[in-house]
Amino acid sequence: MARALILGGTGAIGRATAWRLLTGGWQVDVTGRDPSHLPGPLVAAGVSFLSEPTGGADLVVDCICFTAADARRLVELARDAGSTVMISSKAVYVDDAGNHTNSPSKPAFGGPIKESQPTMAPSFENHTTAEGYGGNKVAAEQVLVESGLPVTILRPSKIHGPGSRQPREWVFVKRILDRRPAVFLARRGESVDHPTAAANIAALVELAAYNPGARVLNAADPDAPSALEIARTVAQRMGHEWDEVLLDDEGPLGQHPWLTANLIVLDTTAAQELGYVPAGSYADTVADEIDWLVEAASGGGDASLLPRAGDEYFGRFFNYAAEDLYLKLHA
Repeated sequence: MARALILGGTGAIGRATAWRLLTGGWQVDVTGRDPSHLPGPLVAAGVSFLSEPTGGADLVVDCICFTAADARRLVELARDAGSTVMISSKAVYVDDAGNHTNSPSKPAFGGPIKESQPTMAPSFENHTTAEGYGGNKVAAEQVLVESGLPVTILRPSKIHGPGSRQPREWVFVKRILDRRPAVFLARRGESVDHPTAAANIAALVELAAYNPGARVLNAADPDAPSALEIARTVAQRMGHEWDEVLLDDEGPLGQHPWLTANLIVLDTTAAQELGYVPAGSYADTVADEIDWLVEAASGGGDASLLPRAGDEYFGRFFNYAAEDLYLKLHA
């Protein structure tokens, strides 16, 4: 039986990948900071939690490689593996003006982004900042490329799936659970920022496992829904109806995680040419995350992973008082 080692394997990508590989007959070990974050069904199915990584795996998947130092540690494990996969990010890409998705001035790529798109300069500063995140990913990628080992680097966008540490669909799930009468969307909900299902990343990981090689691949869902389409998908899954307030401007109302001034879509031609077959569309794959969020909100097993009141990232999306005032004034 082939053995897979997933570093940082208790999150969305690790969970989806573990399930995919288990189904394919692999022995799966995962590492993480807290064994309680590994779902019981995965443990029951045979996944082992390791406090420290061990060598000798046929496949190594690194979900927590953020810096060049992380990449150098990964190289040591990759030397003994038949294939290695590193999860990078579309945040590495820059447009002609040098803007990236985390910069103050948002990028204008002018069309689907190919893997040949220029990237940020490598950075060795704090990787947790908006400017440092993408640059450190670039530095990590360079270490892996220069190793000459068969490492597949995946660049996903807006990841979704059960176990997500930043479940963006929560902005719609929560307001449905709160029985909000309306959903507010800036830019008329037309913004597109390509989502990537953890299940679709898992499909690419499995493909790389059986086709080792040194390469960079974009990882994304086969479709790129608009923010309005995402809101409707969540509402339909939860059997909820609301008014859609589509705002022309980009003010304090209508903020959401997919808000962009310009289209952001990843070109996945290279992955398809390798044999990538997505696990499903956005609507197909996001259903599991929506159900997971609803269960967690009712006190389910992953309740501790839900964003808390006052969360720095999510707080701006729930300005209910301002929404109620708007609805009153426009009644």
